Amino acid sequence: MKVFLIAGEASGDKLGAALMAGLKSLVPGVGFAGVGGPLMQAEGLTSLFPMEDLSVMGLAEILPKYPLLRRRVQEAADAAIATGPDVLITIDSPDFCLRVARKVKDARPDLFCTHYVAPSVWAWRAGRAKRMAQVIDHVLALLPFEPPYMRAAGMSCDFVGHPVVSEPRATGAEAAAWRARAGIAAEEKLLLVLPGSRRGEVSRLAPKFGETLGLLKDRVAGLRVVLPTVRGVSDMVRAAVADWPVPALIVEDRSDRLAAFAAADAALAASGTVSLELAANRVPMVIGYDANRLTWAIVWRMMKIDTVTLVNLVSETRAVPEFLGPACQPEAMADAVVALFGDAGARAAQMQAMEITMTRLGEGGEAPGLRAARSVLRALSGGA
Repeated sequence: MKVFLIAGEASGDKLGAALMAGLKSLVPGVGFAGVGGPLMQAEGLTSLFPMEDLSVMGLAEILPKYPLLRRRVQEAADAAIATGPDVLITIDSPDFCLRVARKVKDARPDLFCTHYVAPSVWAWRAGRAKRMAQVIDHVLALLPFEPPYMRAAGMSCDFVGHPVVSEPRATGAEAAAWRARAGIAAEEKLLLVLPGSRRGEVSRLAPKFGETLGLLKDRVAGLRVVLPTVRGVSDMVRAAVADWPVPALIVEDRSDRLAAFAAADAALAASGTVSLELAANRVPMVIGYDANRLTWAIVWRMMKIDTVTLVNLVSETRAVPEFLGPACQPEAMADAVVALFGDAGARAAQMQAMEITMTRLGEGGEAPGLRAARSVLRALSGGA
């Protein structure tokens, strides 16, 4: 069996590696070709070109690289056609991946094409699913409510579980040891502050989160702040928090990050998949997010849902308070954080929502990568 895979960013590389491991366990001798990062390469893929060539977001960033991206689309399509795989699996990065899939389908209409990560048509731009169905046969969904949307557009689809359920977490003992090393006493209140992993997010949210901490300083006794960050924005984060009214301990090392999540009492975080990472560690949270005023006005008019927090969506509750766009104000966020420390009912509601969320995402079940591999094989055999 030959599989051609394409991943365009780090999250896709992680999904692809887990899928490849699952396929190797089910299909002895399976061969791989395509584009991927270090994790997929560790599973046996020789990348056609550096995955980092595709890791671009935003119009201003894409325009200078457009000639290269266009060339990479053609290179990937030509390689997929020449390899003669049994299945093409594209992973997230739809702007790039679906262009490749269209070229491949034009040359080989019979080739079975799978896309890993369903587009969020339940939130906005519903027409994306119908366009995707022109070149994609089968979809691997991360969220349990997504398959009906994909099937309605004409594709088969399986919910295979979210990767957050199988990611490593620190133990209670490791968390306690980390708090001791960091000089955070057991009785002190540890607040994770997460202003995003992209530079635009940090520039918008760090000042507002800092103002929120200023309001919390005298309202939460023994408040300590930890800010886990990632390499790409760590320099910016350090500069942005230098004058925060509550000093922030910045952690970048992966093991420290895991321990901080396990040790935290509450979190103030940007909207995004970090809410699922917090849920996996059972950390009650307040979500804030802001954007350019024009961008927000356009996006919000297109939205089909009243919450963007995945914990709320998956649990079918509104337990996690969120402050988006014009509502992302320090006073409101500070009140919500105070409630997490002082209102047992608010904490209990979030804990229940997080338990529901993790159960529905597949916690305690078969690893998502293996479920994804079974889904691909079943769909290939006509059983999806």
